Amino acid sequence: MKYVALLSGGKDSCYNLLHCFRNGHELVAAASLGPEHGKEELDSYLYQTVGQDAIEFVARSLDVPLYRRVISGAALQQGLEYGGRNPAESEGISGDETEDLYALLSTVKESLPEIQGVSVGAILSNYQRVRVEHVCRRLRLTPLCYLWQRDQAELLSEMIEAGMDAILIKVAGIGLTVKHLGRSLAEMQPTLMKLSNLYGSHICGEGGEYETLTLDCPIFKRRIKLLEVETVIHSDSDFATVAYLRVKNAVLESKTEAVTPDPAVPPLLSESYEQIRDMVSASLSSQPQLANDDIELSSKAEHCDSGVFSKRFGDWVSVTNVTIATPGSPTTLSIEDEVEQCFQKLQACLEEYSLKLSNCTNINIFLSSMDLFARVNAVYATFFGNSPPARACVAVDLHPPTRVKLDCIAYAERTPADRQALHVQGLSYWAPANIGPYSQGIIVDERVFISGQIGLVPSSLNLPSPPSLALETALSFQHVDRVLSAMKTDRWDGHVQGAIYWLANASDIPHVRKAAVSYMKDDHATTLFVAVAALPKNALMEKQVLVHTGRYFEFDEGELVTRSTSPQFADGDVTGTDGTCMHWEVSKFAETTAATALVCCRGTEDGVLSQLRDIVPLNALGSRALSIRLFYRPSRNISISQCHDFFEHAPLTAIPCRAISTKQVNDWDYAMLAIGT
Repeated sequence: MKYVALLSGGKDSCYNLLHCFRNGHELVAAASLGPEHGKEELDSYLYQTVGQDAIEFVARSLDVPLYRRVISGAALQQGLEYGGRNPAESEGISGDETEDLYALLSTVKESLPEIQGVSVGAILSNYQRVRVEHVCRRLRLTPLCYLWQRDQAELLSEMIEAGMDAILIKVAGIGLTVKHLGRSLAEMQPTLMKLSNLYGSHICGEGGEYETLTLDCPIFKRRIKLLEVETVIHSDSDFATVAYLRVKNAVLESKTEAVTPDPAVPPLLSESYEQIRDMVSASLSSQPQLANDDIELSSKAEHCDSGVFSKRFGDWVSVTNVTIATPGSPTTLSIEDEVEQCFQKLQACLEEYSLKLSNCTNINIFLSSMDLFARVNAVYATFFGNSPPARACVAVDLHPPTRVKLDCIAYAERTPADRQALHVQGLSYWAPANIGPYSQGIIVDERVFISGQIGLVPSSLNLPSPPSLALETALSFQHVDRVLSAMKTDRWDGHVQGAIYWLANASDIPHVRKAAVSYMKDDHATTLFVAVAALPKNALMEKQVLVHTGRYFEFDEGELVTRSTSPQFADGDVTGTDGTCMHWEVSKFAETTAATALVCCRGTEDGVLSQLRDIVPLNALGSRALSIRLFYRPSRNISISQCHDFFEHAPLTAIPCRAISTKQVNDWDYAMLAIGT
């Protein structure tokens, strides 16, 4: 795609251009924001303003037009989110410095309407990423953020090896002094590594320790030569000197030969996930994939779809089984109207508890056909603003004429800080940008809802070609782990308590299961494998998890302190008098009530309920179940009454599946996955 470079002149904004080139994008313009004439630096939360006296030279070196704008706004909204979660409040904040970027890129797009992307050199700053992505979303531009979440030591080495000639033009970190100004990255690398080891400084300056000016890089047509600079000392202290270089005179020099940019690209899979890929591949080789049996639809389980249910437990609210069409009744609704009415019904249920759609933390969408995905998504997006809930969307064999079914978990936060979202929309090597109006993850009350992850290649948002179950599985595992790692800003441990593996083919379950059984990070999780009609983008598998941070709070000598703990996992089997087979799993904590439970059944379950009540780990959750997802085989003659009664008839969403398995056993008639709080 054709794109504009957000240009600070520093190493990050320029190095990202090499990766844009590597990924086939075409640079057509540069854009930069800076202080008004006469001011060399602003205390901006968002922009690098030092070095603006050389930005014209950088743009001329790139041989593209430069669009500039003076920063007139201030950092008015300094929280983790920008704008509101309600659609009506999701636009910009008047007077905020973010709106200067919106105005600048609007001008660029008006002049160059063919532009589709924006190059952004962000590495770790969520503050910067959230605001740039907010502007890009409003202008329908794709952020290109190939440095996002990269290891800083590796990144600095790659910059140097790629031929980046960047110098320090500002120092503001411990151990850095005036003598380091003007030195190149190659010269400074040992010092930056040492300071990182001694003081935890950011090697790439992500903590504001230093800023740079790029004099040359492989994508430059000409090289910048500084003829005259002046050192400006802002503050001189024993702890950390703050000083910068003022560029007073510079020229552009011709380069003797053109160099094709060839930056190092990180491997698609890290080593541990290569092992998962190889494990699934070996399983496929020893046991080839089989054709799937045709699905046999039946009306035996229609009683599962008996209406919308809701429940409040503390600050948590669940709403389940949200549908509009009545099975067996004709409908003239368009799919757009059906989605609209489903959300109106969901909204009405939440309002009974004084909540809004913006309180939703997780939504699951079940469609009758994945062909409806784009149309459903377009309507879905109108109900959410910034930081929308986490989500999974799959196609299942809904009973006609129903084409859409929803379930939702919401949380009544007391302050905006009670809910944190990771909503990454830029293309990178890290993990997939969201392909719809959802966040990769939401944290509330120490529970972390991770959106379903399919095996997309992050830099292109395409599935592997040719299709590969082994690679898709490894990628989906890696995506979940990277999303979770990016959310650990407060350094909590994170423990997976519930994992669902959605598969497009029942015959793939044994191969994915081998990988899941070997994956130690999910040892404490209730785990289910279900085959459904289809997944987004015709993916072969999708992984969805529920995580607990592992934190809990208690008073110690009158002070509230934070503790860390790990969940306990227990499982077992029960056999009824009529031969009914039942399997159960529980993931719970001794110190907190957060739990998940899984109960699977084959048979009619006569007499099993009394045995379930004798299982101590299950008993604690029975009365605290907030929400249940019932996975069932439509062709089986199932009866869920006793099991549902055990969970005190918690709100339930019925999900027809083509196969249901656990880590040890295939072919269950149904499974109930309960979330307790």
